[in-house]
Amino acid sequence: MNLHSDHNSATGSGSFPSAVYPDDVHVVTAGDRTILLIGTAHVSRHSVELVETVINQEKPDGVCIELDDKRFQALSDEGRWQKLDLKTVIRNRQLSTLIVSIMMASYQKRLGDNLGISPGAELLAAARAAEANRVPIHLCDRDIRITLRRAWKSTSLLRKFYLLSSLLAGLFDSEEISEARLEELKNQDVLTELMAEMGDSLPEMKRVLIDERDIYMAEQIRLCPGNRIVAVVGAGHVEGIRNNLANVQAHLMAEITTIPPVSKTWKTIGWLIPAVIIGSIGLIAFEKGFTTAGDNIMFWILANGIPASIGAMLAWAHPFTTLGAFLAAPITSLTPVIGAGYVTAFIQVMTRPPVVREFETVGNDMTSISGWWRNKLLRVFLVFLLTGFGSAIGTYVGGYEIIKTLMN
Repeated sequence: MNLHSDHNSATGSGSFPSAVYPDDVHVVTAGDRTILLIGTAHVSRHSVELVETVINQEKPDGVCIELDDKRFQALSDEGRWQKLDLKTVIRNRQLSTLIVSIMMASYQKRLGDNLGISPGAELLAAARAAEANRVPIHLCDRDIRITLRRAWKSTSLLRKFYLLSSLLAGLFDSEEISEARLEELKNQDVLTELMAEMGDSLPEMKRVLIDERDIYMAEQIRLCPGNRIVAVVGAGHVEGIRNNLANVQAHLMAEITTIPPVSKTWKTIGWLIPAVIIGSIGLIAFEKGFTTAGDNIMFWILANGIPASIGAMLAWAHPFTTLGAFLAAPITSLTPVIGAGYVTAFIQVMTRPPVVREFETVGNDMTSISGWWRNKLLRVFLVFLLTGFGSAIGTYVGGYEIIKTLMN
C-alpha cells in the first residue's frame, strides 16, 4: 500500500470540497483512497468542534471511530447502567476487568470535569455528525475486554501491583490541576498521558494498550469501504496508525484479538496446591489416624473461613455474604476454577444490589476512602478483593499446618 501523508490539508476530488485543517488532521493517500486521520484529546472541546467540522465539510464515504461496541454503547446510552447485569459479570469472572475499566474512566472524568467536557465527547460527536450526514459509522477499536485482559495477562505480578497502586494513587490525588497543565492536556490523548507517567516501567502494558491497538485500528481503517474516509482517534495513536497503514499487518490480527490462555505452569500450580492438601490429609489419616486427620480438616476450614469472613466484615458485607465467605473459602481454596471473592461478590449483589444512582456516581465515589464503603457497587468490589485476600491467607496458613503435621 503506497501512502502519502500530509499534516494539515485535504484536497478533495469530484464533489469533495477543498479545505485547510489544523495540524490535528493528518491526510493519508493511497492510490485513489484518502484517509483523514484526526488526532483528538478525549477531554477537549476543540476536538469536538474539529471532528464535527471535518465530517460536515467532507461528507466522507465512512467514519471510523476509536471505539468498540461496548464503549460506544456506554457513551451513547445514558441508561446503560440500568442494563448492566452484575450477576452476569461475576458469573463470567469479569469483575476485575470492570473494576479497572471504572478506575480508568474515573481518571478521565476527573480531567474532563476540570476542562468542562465529558470524556470521549469528540467520539460521540463524530458518530452524531456521521449520522446527520447519513455516513456509515465503523467502530475500529478492539474490544475493551480483550484489551484489558491481554494487558493483565501480559504483566508480571510485581508490575500488576505497581499498576494498581498507580491507579489508586491517581484516584485519591486531590491536587488541583493547574491551568497551564490543563492547556497541555488539551493537546494530548489521556490514555497516552497516563502511560507516559508510568514511563518505561510498564512496557508490556504499552505494547497491549497502545501498539497492538494501533495495528488493529490501522487494519480496520484499511478495510473500511469507500474512497474517502475520516478516522477519529486519540492523538497518541496517530503516529502508530500512520506507520501501520503503510505496512499491511493483517497476519497479526488473529494473535492480537486472542486472550492468551493460562500458562501450563500456572495451571499445574493451581491444581497442585489442592492436590497436595488433599493428598496430605489422606496420608495423615493413614499414618496418624482419622482423629488427627479430622483435626487438620477442621483447622483448614477455620484457617480459610475466618480470614475470608473477616474480609467480608471489613467490607461491611451483608451477614449472609459473611456467612457465605466462611463456608465458601475452605472449598474454593481447593479448586482453581473459582475463588471465594467471586462467590461472595455474587451473594453481596443478591442481598444488597447497587441502585442506578450508585452506578452513576461510582467515578466520584471511588476518589474518597469513605466512598468505597458508601457506594454499594464499590462495596461489591471490596467484598471481592478482601474476601479473596483473606482466603489466600487462609490457604497459606492452613496448608502450612497440614504439611507440618504430616512431616512431624
